[in-house]
Amino acid sequence: MALPAHPRELPDADDWDRHWDDYSGAAADNPAQRYRHRIALHLVGRRGAPGRLVDIGSGQGDLLVQAAARWPEAALLGLEVSALGIRESEAKVPRARFLERDLLQAPDVPPDLAGWATHAVCSEVLEHVDDPVRLLRGAVDYLAPGCRLVVTVPGGPMSAFDRHIGHRRHFTPAALTGVLREAGFDVLLATGAGFPFFNLYRALVIARGARLIEDVREDGGANPAARAAMLAFRPLFRLSLPRSRWGTQIVAVARLPHP
Repeated sequence: MALPAHPRELPDADDWDRHWDDYSGAAADNPAQRYRHRIALHLVGRRGAPGRLVDIGSGQGDLLVQAAARWPEAALLGLEVSALGIRESEAKVPRARFLERDLLQAPDVPPDLAGWATHAVCSEVLEHVDDPVRLLRGAVDYLAPGCRLVVTVPGGPMSAFDRHIGHRRHFTPAALTGVLREAGFDVLLATGAGFPFFNLYRALVIARGARLIEDVREDGGANPAARAAMLAFRPLFRLSLPRSRWGTQIVAVARLPHP
């Protein structure tokens, strides 16, 4: 389904090829995305460099760009539903492997990737699906027993832009914990993050309303005001707390138990 012509009309389902066509530049520049990727990769590598890392819902490859630079010896895999996202990712991270997969459908795991990943990330994906438990279960066949999984999801109120790109729900640490446990993971950490500047950024996004949809739509990139705001927040995000009960970025670390 294509995104609606009028920015105030909201889609029933995500069209990720159209999404990356419209918003790839803005997503790459988004300081919120940079912040959550920094937290996720820190948690992935907290007990040593990953041997085999899978990005579940790898989008246009921005997280794996950073992972490739941080861990040059790690094997990298991206699972993504969008063919356009796969093409952009392959251009950005030639040494990684990318598969076009809908993890809500029946598993289709190449034999050499069954039980493959020692570490996994699922960043800003679960809010886009009606059944996040099913999506995580669809990824489990790619994960080795004991695999360390880092998840980020949005918390707090939805913005008009969130609804426009198909957010079904936002989470609390407790709600994310419930999803992970139902999908078969042991939860090691679930917390808020980003207080105070991530929260402030999100408040501005919410206040901007539906106008933000056109502010950041691709046509030479985000407009100058939106780009200036994103640049201004980059250094501030480094001052935001990685853990806080008041943070509206939700982060969890989980482990796939051994049989």
